[in-house]
Amino acid sequence: MNAPLPTPKLNTAGPAIDVQTVRSPGGVEAWLVEEHSLPLIAVDFAFDGGCSRDPADAAGSAYLISGLLDEGAGDLDAEAFQGRMADHAIGLGFDARRDDFHGYLQTLSTHRDTAFDLLGLALNKPRFDADAVARVRAQIIAGLQRQAKNPETLCRNALYASAFPGHAYGRPEKGDIDSVSRLEAPALRSLTPALLDRAGLKIVVVGDITADELAGRLDALFGALPAGAPRQRPAAPLPIQGLGETHVIDLDVPQTVLRFAGPGLMWDDPDFIPASVLNHILGGSAFTSRLFMEVREKRGLAYGVSSSLLPLRESAMLVGGTATRNDRAAESMKVIREEMAKLASDGPTEHEVEEAKRYIIGSYPLRFDTSPKIAGELLSLALRGDTPDFLASRNQRFAAVTLADVRRAAARLFGQPDLLVEAVGRPVGLA
Repeated sequence: MNAPLPTPKLNTAGPAIDVQTVRSPGGVEAWLVEEHSLPLIAVDFAFDGGCSRDPADAAGSAYLISGLLDEGAGDLDAEAFQGRMADHAIGLGFDARRDDFHGYLQTLSTHRDTAFDLLGLALNKPRFDADAVARVRAQIIAGLQRQAKNPETLCRNALYASAFPGHAYGRPEKGDIDSVSRLEAPALRSLTPALLDRAGLKIVVVGDITADELAGRLDALFGALPAGAPRQRPAAPLPIQGLGETHVIDLDVPQTVLRFAGPGLMWDDPDFIPASVLNHILGGSAFTSRLFMEVREKRGLAYGVSSSLLPLRESAMLVGGTATRNDRAAESMKVIREEMAKLASDGPTEHEVEEAKRYIIGSYPLRFDTSPKIAGELLSLALRGDTPDFLASRNQRFAAVTLADVRRAAARLFGQPDLLVEAVGRPVGLA
């Protein structure tokens, strides 16, 4: 009889990445990872604010602006701008999220001059030509119309609207058909300086470029943008409204889409790392989590079920969801609540904690196998207030998590079992 294979020892060393801090003559700061073995440059950056800066009566403004910055800038109309990107195989784009306005640039280093010129024009001299505004706005409206009966979209939007009524988080990031239909170029031009200001700007560059060259380019890209004023974080996280409530949007479909939310933890909370281990055990693992085993494997209630920690700039949630037959929606939510209650009262097992830590630590290198991934991961660190030193200590922090730490996090997250639940479909016995 063969002996069981020994469990491999965990390597808790962080990724071997040298991150330099580069400061331009004008004071623009970026993190740089030099990598000259490949002729590629990846730039990731984010401005503080994003969709949360949309006027209350103009939801979707930031998202529309994100679609227009590469639709003509400076003396290049949309066709000329896009043509120059295509001719030089340049990837350039923008996206508006709840808490930040994100941009990226990916280019061969031989085309760096053209790529940086185009990025500089998009940031500093966007055109907002009438035909481009009309075309991109129509594309967004068409997408919103397609999603108007999409259960997943309806459920997600309803969850945020119920959790944060009267707050920017409660509005759809892309706006709605009515609000987007009313957006015009003058209002978009007026909002853009507030979206693209240097207060809270984070920049990461990875690839075939030196610190001296980057320092010389940062001012041309970002130096002329408005300085802006730093946004203050709230003294306490914004509370989630509607806990303990279940809302149903009636839709004639055979399955009910379920989304739930409860209080979470902010990035800088001392229990955030133990809570990340806890969430992996609850619903963060695709095939071994408690929710997967109980909801799918044992009962066949759904194909997939998951949970995740979602720290926002002003609040923090634990969110999750599934989709199941209308007549089994109530049972599915009952099982989800029971698993949370078990973790709150009994905690996970030592084995569950060790296996979760092993996966979280062992899979970390996969986030750093390409230049764009490295840039994105570092940008996430910068946005949440960490420094590059976190890379060296991250795996050791997870390795140091104890069963007692995870049980404490479980008591905090699941000790008060009230959830906000949104359902789209025709669930039986849920409300």
